[in-house]
Amino acid sequence: MPIAAPATRAPAPATGPARAGAALAALSGLLLALVAAEWGPLLSLDRTVADGLHRRAVAEPGLTHVNRVLTDWVWDTWTMRALLAVVVVTLFVRGGRRPALWAAATSTLGTFVQQSLKAALGRERPSWPDPVDSASYAAFPSGHALTATVTFGLLLWLAVARGARPAVRRAVAAAGAVSVLGVGFTRVYLGVHWLSDVIGGWLIGAALVAMSAAAYGRWGANRPHPADGA
Repeated sequence: MPIAAPATRAPAPATGPARAGAALAALSGLLLALVAAEWGPLLSLDRTVADGLHRRAVAEPGLTHVNRVLTDWVWDTWTMRALLAVVVVTLFVRGGRRPALWAAATSTLGTFVQQSLKAALGRERPSWPDPVDSASYAAFPSGHALTATVTFGLLLWLAVARGARPAVRRAVAAAGAVSVLGVGFTRVYLGVHWLSDVIGGWLIGAALVAMSAAAYGRWGANRPHPADGA
């Protein structure tokens, strides 16, 4: 009597993004709690870093101008959104409708979370008698840091999910690392954010992308869709 072969089980969704998202969300929540409680050591660190960078920004107007160009044009939140929009539209037109819409929805959620936390906390930005730049809305989290993190996180996710060549993935990762770290530095250097605002933007943005990737792996990627393309 032949022995029946065991039924093949579908592979379980990858747990890596889900675990990373949970860890990043926990760190984000901890930092959020410390900011809301105005924890002394955190405020002291923020002030020390801000004072040191502000003195340098006032003393070096040339470098300050470069930082303003980078933060207001190259890494501006609308520049980041426009970059992602171009990729999303291109992917949508070429048949990858589901991942394109998923990325667009994640980016929109990031903006909503950012503005909601700013409104809820109402944290004041650094104030200077001799400011070198200005910004509106509340401080935490940094919108520039969060938006850059979400944008390049989604671009890297799309590159991996769509099977881009290794060289393309490395280029996206390198550009993302420079942009995310760079825009964070400009915001603190120009005196419009505290260091913890920037770290909060990084953590929240990375958590959103990781959880979005995990959710797509569980509910989005495994459902057939004739318009998704190869």
